[in-house]
Amino acid sequence: MAKIVEEEEEEEAEDFFSSSDCGCFLCAIKQPDARLRRASLADFFRELPYCDDDGGSNGQSCAAAVAAVWRAAMAAPDDPELPSLGAIRCMSLLLARALADAAWRRRGDNARVPYYAAHAIGSYTIRSAAHAELAVAAGAVRPLVALLGGAMTWVEQRAAARALGHLSSYDATFPAVARHAAEAVPLAARAASTCVADVYATFVALPPSRRPRYQRELMACGGGLGADAEDRKAEEWASQLQCWSLYFLSCLASRDVSSHAMICQDAVFLRDLSRMWGGLANGDSPAGVGLLRLLCRSPVGRAAVAACRDALASLCDLARSSDDWQYMAVDCLLLLLDDRDTWHAVADATAACLVDLVEIRQLGPRRRLGDAIASALLVDDDHVRGRELGAEAEKAIGSLRELKLERKEREEAMLRDELIKREILAKDKKRQGNDSFLNGDVGKAIDLYTEALELCPLSRRRERLVLHSNLAQCRLARHDADAAVGDATRALALARPANAHARSLWRRAQAYDMKGMARESLLDCLAFAGTWLDRRRQNKHTTRAARGACPKLPYCVARMISKQMSMTGLFAGVAMSCDKVGGDDCMPRCSEDGDGDDEDDEDDRDDDESEGEFAGNSAAGLKICTSG
Repeated sequence: MAKIVEEEEEEEAEDFFSSSDCGCFLCAIKQPDARLRRASLADFFRELPYCDDDGGSNGQSCAAAVAAVWRAAMAAPDDPELPSLGAIRCMSLLLARALADAAWRRRGDNARVPYYAAHAIGSYTIRSAAHAELAVAAGAVRPLVALLGGAMTWVEQRAAARALGHLSSYDATFPAVARHAAEAVPLAARAASTCVADVYATFVALPPSRRPRYQRELMACGGGLGADAEDRKAEEWASQLQCWSLYFLSCLASRDVSSHAMICQDAVFLRDLSRMWGGLANGDSPAGVGLLRLLCRSPVGRAAVAACRDALASLCDLARSSDDWQYMAVDCLLLLLDDRDTWHAVADATAACLVDLVEIRQLGPRRRLGDAIASALLVDDDHVRGRELGAEAEKAIGSLRELKLERKEREEAMLRDELIKREILAKDKKRQGNDSFLNGDVGKAIDLYTEALELCPLSRRRERLVLHSNLAQCRLARHDADAAVGDATRALALARPANAHARSLWRRAQAYDMKGMARESLLDCLAFAGTWLDRRRQNKHTTRAARGACPKLPYCVARMISKQMSMTGLFAGVAMSCDKVGGDDCMPRCSEDGDGDDEDDEDDRDDDESEGEFAGNSAAGLKICTSG
């Protein structure tokens, strides 16, 4: 299993040598004679775990010495010299001492020791199986599990989750960690579920004067941060604690199927798992959905996920989004649908959403994904037919059968002239629909666009994309957010590449905003912004481009992004539960004068007649760009 790429912030790894007094470790490591240096370092590591709070000779505190070891580990994690001389054993013994002797931990700066010791173990084991074996031999697992369980604070918990993830990722050391699985699995699940609220309650919500001093100093790496910078750092660390806890669980789940039952015991954790996304600060981490896909590879995991309707709903939301891990959500649902024991429950809960994705050709590394979804839903055997589905799922699967089987077969039997005639009729219906929309008759426009879709040949993907996108605009005008999400998703499934149609992204972003789904709206807004700006940079024919002006986003899009970012911050949920956030939740109409949003998109020119969002020619009274 691939490791999650870790990027440690430079400010977290400040040079502690320059800020601490000259001490044993500094003197030893600067010794130019290799033989003397190794002997001095070995003595230092033997004595440090048993020294008093002053750390030994020369006045260097234990915390400063351990910080120096951690700095060395960060700078050269693969260097075998310090680990071979006892650095990892020393860190393990210091963890055990800090857990056993609260009075010692409270003296001087010793409160910092557990954090740096656990982090040093995590840094040395990030890429080295040999170093991981040294940590296991030194007894590091037991104190790390205690820290993961909250024996101290969330700061030490974060470092412990990181180290345990590394130790469980190697064949040689995994058994030693797995022996503690019965205790560690629920602790990691609880840490992932509660860490955001815990960090907020015990740090962010407090005024700076009441925040633990040593935690503030750890975040500042010996310097000083303002309250806002501390809040940002706390958000970053809370996100890492959640991601590293999930990575640890993923390592266990990928190597030991028996751990799936333990992971699935916590129904609340399972419900929230796919929404643990790591935040924008951890975009490289598959986070919750990566673990969920591992669970869906075992019968016990599939049974647990299929029985959790909230987990299925979250997977559907992720599958119909612009998230980089969208394909993982689809993978989870396909694994559940491929199991005849879970097919019925999953199809009943997800068919209405999945049919919106059946025309995707490629998503991420997955090819022919839409065909795989259709095949999974259109099963035909006695076991499945013997059980009834709900009306919504039955209708969705019926429409899918009509689209992918019956209609496809009919059109394959049609003559070319008949297909051309149907295409011409579909275009005429679309023009009529555009006129109706501009005249304010949204209901008639919906009927005409729907008729056009029924006529338009399946092979005309571009024309059908535009019709679905225009339907989404009509649904927005009627404040039918669910239907708008469905039509916009169908348009994006027809795009090449998938999710690359700018206006459909914006329409779905507005629909998600109506539904109060800030994260999904934000992701669509960001995807739209990227597409919008890229196309305008590439357009060499506009007057502004000729003048060399930089393209800019429409004002309504920029404001929507700002709004949703404030709503999707890691602490946004817990902060709102403590203190209701005020402000205007309704988005304004898109600016129609001088905001750079009045240029028609070359690739979308065939649906410009119904573009009320950006062109400024929408029918009177139709505030299409509002959140409702």
